[in-house]
Amino acid sequence: MKITLVTPNEDNARTWGTALRGESAFDVTIVTTALPAANVLMNGMIPEMLLVETTTPKDFLALEALASAHPEIDYVVVGNEPSPDFLLRAMRAGVREVLPAPAAPADVLTALRRQARKRAQLDTTRPAQNSKVLAFVSCKGGSGATFVAANLSHLLTEGGQRNVALIDLNLQFGDAALFVSSETPLSNVADVARNIGRLDADLLRSSMSQVAPGLWVLAAPEDPARVADVTPEHVRQIIRQAREMFDFVVLDVGRSLSAVSLQALDNADEIFAVLQLTLPFIRDGKRLRNVFRSLDYPPQKIHWVVNRHEKDGQFTVDDLKKTLAIEHVITLPNHYEAVAASVNQGVPVERIAPRTTIAKALRDLAKEIAPAPVGKSRGWLTGLFHRSPQ
Repeated sequence: MKITLVTPNEDNARTWGTALRGESAFDVTIVTTALPAANVLMNGMIPEMLLVETTTPKDFLALEALASAHPEIDYVVVGNEPSPDFLLRAMRAGVREVLPAPAAPADVLTALRRQARKRAQLDTTRPAQNSKVLAFVSCKGGSGATFVAANLSHLLTEGGQRNVALIDLNLQFGDAALFVSSETPLSNVADVARNIGRLDADLLRSSMSQVAPGLWVLAAPEDPARVADVTPEHVRQIIRQAREMFDFVVLDVGRSLSAVSLQALDNADEIFAVLQLTLPFIRDGKRLRNVFRSLDYPPQKIHWVVNRHEKDGQFTVDDLKKTLAIEHVITLPNHYEAVAASVNQGVPVERIAPRTTIAKALRDLAKEIAPAPVGKSRGWLTGLFHRSPQ
């Protein structure tokens, strides 16, 4: 990515430039002058991102003029004491992010990484087949997100009629494979990351375990120490390759938010946030909703799933809707015996207890995610999940 850094401060030019040039994906040009005097479009080359420090009103007027003439550039601004009026003007000008001065090199690098990730997501061309990436994230530990992700993966295959990938990105303590199989995984995400330079369909398929007709699993590393082997770029490439091979790619993201998990969420078409109707879950759900908003995820990308739902609980679905300011909530009933038997045996609940309420609810959700052919019954969720090929 081509980035131009404009600042009149020589110390900032040196320290910020050093931090940015340490990122292999960044091609950085540094202009040490105020923006009104800067030649941003050197030799007619337009940068993809402009990092600019504004220290005077004249600087910001120049920024507004440049942004108006070149809206294709992503702008990140370091401003001196940014007031609400300043932030509003920046937003109207199309600035992607504002950092208060003085800005540490690490903060500048983090901001540009974040914007580069968003730009890469928008630039990604979807494959010819209309595959979907579904990410499951837990609002709090013990929500049951892995159970939901694994069992939906099994149901989405429709007995082998579709190809579905279940990728465990809960890298430290992921065990999604154990929810659908008792076999030891052949390989894992860290192994694929170590061989990312030769990643193709054959490598990815050979690293996955086929645990049922149409269902392939890429497990998390057995050794938590190998988490460092997996970078956000590795995750992006793995997801992109999986899109080309499978009808659905299901990501078990876990709970912790990191650069790796955010890469997974950025690349997902739909995000399922799983929680329960207790105060700690609702509180963390609100925090997660705020994270989604800060990442500029559109509301239609997020689906809230209440697991282990009981109608006579202290908190209701309406309470959750009001707290999170959302309209729709997916509920999965509490059926401890069936779920415990499924988890303990490593067998999907659809196979071990198909007549239970939890199995039926998961079947219904799978049908909404993968709508029936035209002419068959369609529920309200179909409109949320259906999107035209891009």
